[in-house]
Amino acid sequence: MRTGPRGLANPTSDFAALLSTIQDAGLLRRRRLFYIGMFALVTLAVGGAGLGFVLLRGSWYELLVAGALGILFTQYAFLAHEASHRQVWASGRANDNSGRFIASFLVGISYTWWMSKHSRHHAAPNTIDRDPDIEPDFIVFQEKHARELKGIWSWLATRQGWLFFPALTLEGLNLHVQAVRTVFSPGKVDKRPLEITFILVRNISYLGVVFAFLPLGMAFAFLAVQLAVFGVYMGASFAPNHKGMPHVARDAKVDFLRRQVLTSRNVGGLGMTTFMGGLNYQIEHHLFPSMPRPYLKQASEIVREYCADRDISYSQVPLLESYGIVISYLNRVGLTARDPFDCPAAQNFGR
Repeated sequence: MRTGPRGLANPTSDFAALLSTIQDAGLLRRRRLFYIGMFALVTLAVGGAGLGFVLLRGSWYELLVAGALGILFTQYAFLAHEASHRQVWASGRANDNSGRFIASFLVGISYTWWMSKHSRHHAAPNTIDRDPDIEPDFIVFQEKHARELKGIWSWLATRQGWLFFPALTLEGLNLHVQAVRTVFSPGKVDKRPLEITFILVRNISYLGVVFAFLPLGMAFAFLAVQLAVFGVYMGASFAPNHKGMPHVARDAKVDFLRRQVLTSRNVGGLGMTTFMGGLNYQIEHHLFPSMPRPYLKQASEIVREYCADRDISYSQVPLLESYGIVISYLNRVGLTARDPFDCPAAQNFGR
């Protein structure tokens, strides 16, 4: 390996060497049969849920079907995410077509909105003023934003860690609202007519079936459960990957390898790759976005050893611990929204 002054490793060559190792191991080859099989299994399960929906008509057990659909729509979303990263087909157009069909027609969310937001995140994870995933929303992820909050928003921010997962029950609805806003916005939307058609046909048909088959109150309960499960599952899969990891200054000079590894967290545990759609190997996913899901585990062993040799911190924790880290981090950020003179400990330092 090339070295710079005083024998230090050349950061610009670190990722190139790692990439070469990954390529030599064949870990960037497409796994089309895996994704075809996954899509078939999820679709079969959705068909089973549909059959259950018909057979249970008029029973409150329909809410179990709603919960199952929330899980299955999230599994579809994982497949759309992987298609957007060119993991399925060799052709970029085929990946986009598949991703758009799954996201917009089967799930009812905007593929264009997702591509825009997620691409910016991958280019600059946890980078201040560049990563949209750490910009303020109902939850604030940076202390500078927390300090700007007033009134009820300040009160909520000081408790936002505990509110985070309950708030995710509304994320499913938010994703559908964002979809409609995006496709009807004046900005550029790739294949706008197709995406509008997919989203409207899917959502109107879905609502029509639910309200046609179920009593009014049960129909609303069905939608509430399905959207809540969908939102919590989506958020619980994406949140552990970067929340609580270091932030990078907008203009900081950090090489690609360290930027991706140091801002990402893997989630370990049995069955996590299926449960999180491969997002549990977030470090490897950020280093090699086009790597198919089945190769991530093997790649993680290579990357972990590679980082250890170069004294680069590689973070992996169990799922529940990752959630604890997220809650603690959000509470810590939120506490900066409170007037420091309301804090008894701060009063010891005087006004």
